[in-house]
Amino acid sequence: MEGPLAGLKIVELASLGPGPFAAMMLADHGAEVIRVERPGAVHDPLDPLLRSRTCVTLDLKSEADRDRLRALCRSADALIEGFRPGVMERLGLGPDVLLADNPKLIYGRMTGWGQTGPFAPLAGHDINYIAISGALGMSGRQGEKPTPAVNLVGDFGGGGMMLAFGIVSALLAVKAGGPGQVIDCAMTDGSALLTAMMWGFRAHGAWRDERGVNLLDTGAPFYDTYETADGLHIALGAIEPQFYARLRERTGLADDALFDDQMNQALWPEQKARLTAVFKSRTRDQWIALLQDADACFAPVLSMAETLEHPHNVARGSFVELNGAPQPAPAPRYSATPCAPPRLSTQKHLTGLGFSRI
Repeated sequence: MEGPLAGLKIVELASLGPGPFAAMMLADHGAEVIRVERPGAVHDPLDPLLRSRTCVTLDLKSEADRDRLRALCRSADALIEGFRPGVMERLGLGPDVLLADNPKLIYGRMTGWGQTGPFAPLAGHDINYIAISGALGMSGRQGEKPTPAVNLVGDFGGGGMMLAFGIVSALLAVKAGGPGQVIDCAMTDGSALLTAMMWGFRAHGAWRDERGVNLLDTGAPFYDTYETADGLHIALGAIEPQFYARLRERTGLADDALFDDQMNQALWPEQKARLTAVFKSRTRDQWIALLQDADACFAPVLSMAETLEHPHNVARGSFVELNGAPQPAPAPRYSATPCAPPRLSTQKHLTGLGFSRI
Protein backbone atom coordinates (compact mmCIF):
# COMPACT_ATOMS: atom_id res chain seq x y z
CA MET A 1 0.00 0.00 0.00
CA GLU A 2 1.13 3.52 -0.75
CA GLY A 3 0.39 6.97 0.64
CA PRO A 4 0.99 8.65 4.01
CA LEU A 5 -1.82 6.71 5.73
CA ALA A 6 -0.52 3.27 4.76
CA GLY A 7 -0.90 0.81 7.63
CA LEU A 8 -4.11 2.31 9.00
CA LYS A 9 -7.29 0.23 8.99
CA ILE A 10 -10.69 1.94 8.79
CA VAL A 11 -14.15 0.40 8.99
CA GLU A 12 -16.83 2.34 7.11
CA LEU A 13 -20.52 1.68 7.56
CA ALA A 14 -22.23 2.37 4.24
CA SER A 15 -24.04 5.70 4.00
CA LEU A 16 -24.51 8.45 1.42
CA GLY A 17 -22.40 11.49 0.52
CA PRO A 18 -20.08 12.81 3.23
CA GLY A 19 -19.31 9.50 4.98
CA PRO A 20 -18.16 7.80 1.76
CA PHE A 21 -16.25 10.95 0.78
CA ALA A 22 -14.30 10.87 4.06
CA ALA A 23 -13.61 7.16 3.54
CA MET A 24 -12.55 7.82 -0.05
CA MET A 25 -10.05 10.44 1.09
CA LEU A 26 -8.57 8.10 3.69
CA ALA A 27 -8.37 5.27 1.15
CA ASP A 28 -6.85 7.60 -1.47
CA HIS A 29 -4.06 8.41 0.95
CA GLY A 30 -3.19 4.82 1.74
CA ALA A 31 -5.48 3.61 4.52
CA GLU A 32 -7.08 0.18 4.18
CA VAL A 33 -10.81 0.86 4.27
CA ILE A 34 -13.39 -1.90 4.67
CA ARG A 35 -16.86 -0.72 3.66
CA VAL A 36 -19.69 -2.61 5.35
CA GLU A 37 -22.85 -2.70 3.22
CA ARG A 38 -26.36 -3.95 3.93
CA PRO A 39 -27.59 -7.20 2.37
CA GLY A 40 -29.06 -6.49 -1.06
CA ALA A 41 -27.38 -3.10 -1.37
CA VAL A 42 -26.76 -1.99 -4.95
CA HIS A 43 -23.00 -1.76 -5.36
CA ASP A 44 -21.65 0.55 -8.07
CA PRO A 45 -17.93 -0.12 -8.63
CA LEU A 46 -17.67 2.98 -10.85
CA ASP A 47 -18.78 5.36 -8.09
CA PRO A 48 -15.71 7.53 -7.29
CA LEU A 49 -16.86 7.80 -3.66
CA LEU A 50 -16.44 4.02 -3.30
CA ARG A 51 -13.04 3.68 -4.91
CA SER A 52 -9.94 2.02 -3.48
CA ARG A 53 -11.64 -0.08 -0.85
CA THR A 54 -13.03 -3.50 -0.12
CA CYS A 55 -16.76 -3.97 0.42
CA VAL A 56 -18.31 -6.66 2.60
CA THR A 57 -21.91 -7.41 3.51
CA LEU A 58 -23.22 -7.53 7.08
CA ASP A 59 -26.78 -7.48 8.38
CA LEU A 60 -26.58 -5.38 11.52
CA LYS A 61 -30.01 -6.62 12.56
CA SER A 62 -28.36 -10.01 13.04
CA GLU A 63 -26.60 -10.65 16.33
CA ALA A 64 -23.99 -12.80 14.57
CA ASP A 65 -23.17 -10.02 12.10
CA ARG A 66 -23.08 -7.40 14.86
CA ASP A 67 -20.48 -9.59 16.56
CA ARG A 68 -18.54 -9.73 13.30
CA LEU A 69 -18.58 -5.95 13.07
CA ARG A 70 -17.30 -5.72 16.64
CA ALA A 71 -14.51 -8.09 15.67
CA LEU A 72 -13.62 -5.86 12.71
CA CYS A 73 -13.52 -2.81 14.97
CA ARG A 74 -11.31 -4.50 17.58
CA SER A 75 -8.41 -4.49 15.15
CA ALA A 76 -9.28 -1.25 13.34
CA ASP A 77 -7.92 2.23 13.91
CA ALA A 78 -11.17 4.06 13.15
CA LEU A 79 -14.85 3.62 12.38
CA ILE A 80 -17.02 5.85 10.18
CA GLU A 81 -20.80 5.81 10.67
CA GLY A 82 -23.46 8.17 9.33
CA PHE A 83 -26.69 7.08 11.00
CA ARG A 84 -29.03 9.40 12.87
CA PRO A 85 -28.11 9.87 16.56
CA GLY A 86 -29.04 6.86 18.66
CA VAL A 87 -29.19 4.26 15.88
CA MET A 88 -25.80 2.71 16.65
CA GLU A 89 -26.62 2.64 20.36
CA ARG A 90 -29.90 0.82 19.67
CA LEU A 91 -27.95 -1.74 17.64
CA GLY A 92 -25.63 -2.31 20.60
CA LEU A 93 -22.73 -0.81 18.64
CA GLY A 94 -22.45 2.59 20.28
CA PRO A 95 -19.19 4.23 21.34
CA ASP A 96 -19.30 2.76 24.86
CA VAL A 97 -19.38 -0.76 23.44
CA LEU A 98 -16.83 -0.40 20.66
CA LEU A 99 -14.39 1.70 22.71
CA ALA A 100 -14.58 -0.89 25.48
CA ASP A 101 -13.60 -3.49 22.88
CA ASN A 102 -10.83 -1.28 21.47
CA PRO A 103 -9.79 1.66 23.69
CA LYS A 104 -7.68 3.15 20.86
CA LEU A 105 -10.53 3.24 18.35
CA ILE A 106 -11.53 6.53 16.76
CA TYR A 107 -15.31 6.52 16.44
CA GLY A 108 -16.21 8.95 13.63
CA ARG A 109 -19.84 10.09 13.56
CA MET A 110 -21.04 11.97 10.45
CA THR A 111 -24.37 13.79 10.64
CA GLY A 112 -25.94 16.97 9.35
CA TRP A 113 -27.17 18.54 12.58
CA GLY A 114 -24.76 16.83 15.00
CA GLN A 115 -25.27 14.42 17.88
CA THR A 116 -26.87 17.07 20.12
CA GLY A 117 -29.15 20.09 19.77
CA PRO A 118 -32.86 20.47 19.01
CA PHE A 119 -32.46 19.54 15.32
CA ALA A 120 -30.31 16.45 15.98
CA PRO A 121 -33.09 13.86 15.46
CA LEU A 122 -34.49 15.52 12.31
CA ALA A 123 -33.94 14.66 8.66
CA GLY A 124 -32.08 17.03 6.37
CA HIS A 125 -29.72 17.48 3.46
CA ASP A 126 -26.80 19.73 2.54
CA ILE A 127 -29.05 22.66 1.61
CA ASN A 128 -30.71 22.59 5.04
CA TYR A 129 -27.46 22.38 7.01
CA ILE A 130 -25.80 25.26 5.16
CA ALA A 131 -28.99 27.28 5.54
CA ILE A 132 -28.69 27.51 9.34
CA SER A 133 -24.89 27.81 9.33
CA GLY A 134 -25.05 31.06 7.35
CA ALA A 135 -23.15 29.66 4.37
CA LEU A 136 -26.20 29.57 2.10
CA GLY A 137 -27.44 33.02 3.04
CA MET A 138 -24.26 34.63 1.73
CA SER A 139 -24.28 32.69 -1.56
CA GLY A 140 -26.02 34.36 -4.46
CA ARG A 141 -26.42 37.57 -6.41
CA GLN A 142 -27.85 40.85 -5.19
CA GLY A 143 -31.63 40.86 -5.16
CA GLU A 144 -31.84 37.14 -5.96
CA LYS A 145 -32.57 34.11 -3.81
CA PRO A 146 -29.72 32.15 -2.15
CA THR A 147 -28.03 29.68 -4.50
CA PRO A 148 -26.20 26.61 -3.14
CA ALA A 149 -22.94 25.51 -4.76
CA VAL A 150 -24.52 22.12 -5.46
CA ASN A 151 -23.72 20.06 -2.32
CA LEU A 152 -20.04 20.97 -2.05
CA VAL A 153 -20.22 23.18 1.05
CA GLY A 154 -22.18 20.97 3.46
CA ASP A 155 -21.74 17.38 2.35
CA PHE A 156 -18.15 17.49 1.20
CA GLY A 157 -16.31 20.60 2.45
CA GLY A 158 -18.05 20.95 5.80
CA GLY A 159 -18.82 17.26 6.19
CA GLY A 160 -16.69 14.54 4.64
CA MET A 161 -13.45 16.50 4.43
CA MET A 162 -13.90 17.74 7.99
CA LEU A 163 -14.44 14.17 9.22
CA ALA A 164 -11.35 12.93 7.39
CA PHE A 165 -9.33 15.72 9.01
CA GLY A 166 -10.82 14.89 12.40
CA ILE A 167 -10.00 11.20 12.09
CA VAL A 168 -6.38 11.87 11.12
CA SER A 169 -6.06 14.41 13.96
CA ALA A 170 -7.49 11.96 16.50
CA LEU A 171 -5.21 9.19 15.22
CA LEU A 172 -2.21 11.47 15.74
CA ALA A 173 -3.37 11.95 19.33
CA VAL A 174 -3.53 8.16 19.75
CA LYS A 175 -0.04 7.86 18.31
CA ALA A 176 1.13 10.37 20.93
CA GLY A 177 -0.28 8.15 23.69
CA GLY A 178 -3.83 9.46 23.94
CA PRO A 179 -7.01 7.38 24.14
CA GLY A 180 -9.51 6.58 21.43
CA GLN A 181 -12.41 8.99 21.23
CA VAL A 182 -15.66 9.94 19.50
CA ILE A 183 -15.76 12.55 16.72
CA ASP A 184 -19.06 14.42 16.46
CA CYS A 185 -18.79 15.79 12.92
CA ALA A 186 -21.80 17.93 11.96
CA MET A 187 -22.23 19.58 8.59
CA THR A 188 -23.76 22.61 10.30
CA ASP A 189 -20.54 23.10 12.30
CA GLY A 190 -18.25 22.35 9.36
CA SER A 191 -19.99 24.62 6.88
CA ALA A 192 -20.04 27.39 9.50
CA LEU A 193 -16.28 26.96 9.92
CA LEU A 194 -15.82 27.43 6.16
CA THR A 195 -17.25 30.95 6.52
CA ALA A 196 -14.60 32.02 9.06
CA MET A 197 -12.97 34.61 6.79
CA MET A 198 -16.28 36.35 6.13
CA TRP A 199 -16.84 36.65 9.88
CA GLY A 200 -13.43 38.30 10.08
CA PHE A 201 -14.42 40.74 7.33
CA ARG A 202 -17.69 41.44 9.17
CA ALA A 203 -15.86 42.18 12.42
CA HIS A 204 -13.91 44.90 10.58
CA GLY A 205 -16.96 46.36 8.86
CA ALA A 206 -15.86 44.98 5.50
CA TRP A 207 -18.74 42.55 4.94
CA ARG A 208 -22.39 43.52 4.66
CA ASP A 209 -25.00 40.93 5.69
CA GLU A 210 -26.49 41.06 2.21
CA ARG A 211 -25.91 38.88 -0.85
CA GLY A 212 -24.06 40.02 -3.93
CA VAL A 213 -22.67 43.32 -2.62
CA ASN A 214 -19.36 42.23 -1.12
CA LEU A 215 -15.84 41.62 -2.36
CA LEU A 216 -16.10 37.86 -2.90
CA ASP A 217 -19.82 37.25 -3.53
CA THR A 218 -20.08 38.75 -7.08
CA GLY A 219 -20.58 42.25 -5.70
CA ALA A 220 -17.20 43.43 -7.00
CA PRO A 221 -16.95 43.83 -10.81
CA PHE A 222 -13.40 42.47 -10.76
CA TYR A 223 -14.46 39.29 -8.92
CA ASP A 224 -17.26 37.81 -10.99
CA THR A 225 -18.12 35.78 -14.06
CA TYR A 226 -19.02 37.28 -17.43
CA GLU A 227 -20.70 35.96 -20.55
CA THR A 228 -18.73 36.05 -23.78
CA ALA A 229 -19.88 36.59 -27.38
CA ASP A 230 -20.40 32.85 -27.93
CA GLY A 231 -22.59 32.37 -24.85
CA LEU A 232 -19.79 30.90 -22.72
CA HIS A 233 -18.25 32.45 -19.60
CA ILE A 234 -14.99 33.65 -18.07
CA ALA A 235 -14.06 34.20 -14.42
CA LEU A 236 -12.20 37.19 -12.97
CA GLY A 237 -10.47 37.47 -9.60
CA ALA A 238 -8.34 40.59 -10.08
CA ILE A 239 -8.44 41.84 -6.48
CA GLU A 240 -4.88 43.07 -5.92
CA PRO A 241 -3.96 46.41 -7.58
CA GLN A 242 -1.26 44.94 -9.84
CA PHE A 243 -3.62 42.29 -11.23
CA TYR A 244 -6.42 44.84 -11.58
CA ALA A 245 -4.07 47.07 -13.57
CA ARG A 246 -3.18 44.22 -15.94
CA LEU A 247 -6.85 43.44 -16.42
CA ARG A 248 -7.51 47.06 -17.37
CA GLU A 249 -4.61 47.04 -19.81
CA ARG A 250 -5.71 43.89 -21.63
CA THR A 251 -9.38 44.91 -21.78
CA GLY A 252 -8.62 48.41 -23.11
CA LEU A 253 -9.78 50.12 -19.93
CA ALA A 254 -6.44 51.45 -18.67
CA ASP A 255 -7.38 55.03 -19.50
CA ASP A 256 -11.03 54.80 -18.50
CA ALA A 257 -11.46 56.99 -15.40
CA LEU A 258 -14.50 54.99 -14.33
CA PHE A 259 -12.14 52.21 -13.19
CA ASP A 260 -9.58 54.37 -11.37
CA ASP A 261 -11.15 53.95 -7.92
CA GLN A 262 -11.23 50.16 -7.67
CA MET A 263 -12.71 49.81 -4.17
CA ASN A 264 -15.37 52.50 -4.44
CA GLN A 265 -18.48 50.34 -4.08
CA ALA A 266 -20.71 53.14 -5.34
CA LEU A 267 -19.07 52.70 -8.76
CA TRP A 268 -19.28 48.90 -8.86
CA PRO A 269 -22.66 48.65 -10.62
CA GLU A 270 -21.57 50.97 -13.44
CA GLN A 271 -18.18 49.26 -13.71
CA LYS A 272 -19.88 45.88 -13.90
CA ALA A 273 -22.20 47.06 -16.66
CA ARG A 274 -19.21 48.29 -18.67
CA LEU A 275 -17.31 45.03 -18.18
CA THR A 276 -20.39 43.06 -19.17
CA ALA A 277 -20.42 44.84 -22.52
CA VAL A 278 -16.66 44.47 -22.95
CA PHE A 279 -16.64 40.71 -22.40
CA LYS A 280 -19.63 40.24 -24.72
CA SER A 281 -17.54 41.72 -27.51
CA ARG A 282 -15.27 38.66 -27.92
CA THR A 283 -15.60 34.91 -27.75
CA ARG A 284 -14.26 32.94 -24.81
CA ASP A 285 -11.34 31.64 -26.88
CA GLN A 286 -10.45 35.18 -27.90
CA TRP A 287 -10.42 36.25 -24.25
CA ILE A 288 -8.28 33.23 -23.38
CA ALA A 289 -5.76 34.29 -26.02
CA LEU A 290 -5.77 37.85 -24.70
CA LEU A 291 -5.81 37.28 -20.94
CA GLN A 292 -4.53 33.80 -20.10
CA ASP A 293 -0.88 34.88 -19.85
CA ALA A 294 -1.56 38.37 -18.46
CA ASP A 295 -1.30 37.37 -14.77
CA ALA A 296 -4.62 39.15 -14.28
CA CYS A 297 -6.34 36.40 -12.27
CA PHE A 298 -8.37 35.17 -15.22
CA ALA A 299 -9.67 31.74 -16.22
CA PRO A 300 -12.31 30.33 -18.53
CA VAL A 301 -15.36 28.74 -16.91
CA LEU A 302 -15.24 25.13 -18.09
CA SER A 303 -17.83 22.40 -18.34
CA MET A 304 -17.12 18.99 -16.81
CA ALA A 305 -16.14 17.65 -20.23
CA GLU A 306 -13.83 20.59 -20.88
CA THR A 307 -12.00 20.19 -17.57
CA LEU A 308 -10.68 16.83 -18.76
CA GLU A 309 -8.97 18.46 -21.73
CA HIS A 310 -7.64 21.65 -20.19
CA PRO A 311 -3.83 21.65 -20.57
CA HIS A 312 -3.16 22.51 -16.92
CA ASN A 313 -5.35 19.66 -15.67
CA VAL A 314 -3.79 17.29 -18.19
CA ALA A 315 -0.25 18.31 -17.20
CA ARG A 316 -0.94 17.73 -13.51
CA GLY A 317 -3.00 14.59 -13.96
CA SER A 318 -5.87 16.19 -12.07
CA PHE A 319 -8.28 13.58 -13.41
CA VAL A 320 -7.91 9.83 -13.81
CA GLU A 321 -9.96 7.09 -15.42
CA LEU A 322 -11.22 3.94 -13.77
CA ASN A 323 -12.69 1.41 -16.16
CA GLY A 324 -13.18 4.19 -18.71
CA ALA A 325 -14.98 6.55 -16.31
CA PRO A 326 -13.19 9.87 -15.57
CA GLN A 327 -13.02 11.17 -12.02
CA PRO A 328 -10.86 13.51 -9.91
CA ALA A 329 -7.45 12.21 -8.86
CA PRO A 330 -6.44 12.01 -5.19
CA ALA A 331 -5.29 15.31 -3.70
CA PRO A 332 -3.09 16.79 -2.33
CA ARG A 333 0.27 15.52 -3.62
CA TYR A 334 3.12 14.19 -1.47
CA SER A 335 6.83 14.22 -2.29
CA ALA A 336 7.93 11.26 -0.16
CA THR A 337 4.77 9.14 0.21
CA PRO A 338 2.81 9.57 -3.05
CA CYS A 339 -0.67 8.13 -3.24
CA ALA A 340 -1.26 5.06 -5.37
CA PRO A 341 -3.59 5.44 -8.34
CA PRO A 342 -7.21 4.83 -7.33
CA ARG A 343 -8.60 1.35 -7.94
CA LEU A 344 -12.09 0.02 -8.41
CA SER A 345 -13.84 -1.08 -5.24
CA THR A 346 -14.03 -4.82 -4.76
CA GLN A 347 -16.50 -7.06 -2.95
CA LYS A 348 -15.19 -9.82 -0.70
CA HIS A 349 -16.25 -12.17 2.05
CA LEU A 350 -15.07 -11.36 5.56
CA THR A 351 -12.47 -14.12 5.60
CA GLY A 352 -9.03 -13.16 4.45
CA LEU A 353 -9.32 -9.40 5.02
CA GLY A 354 -6.28 -9.17 7.24
CA PHE A 355 -8.23 -8.26 10.38
CA SER A 356 -7.65 -10.46 13.39
CA ARG A 357 -10.24 -13.14 14.30
CA ILE A 358 -13.33 -11.92 12.43
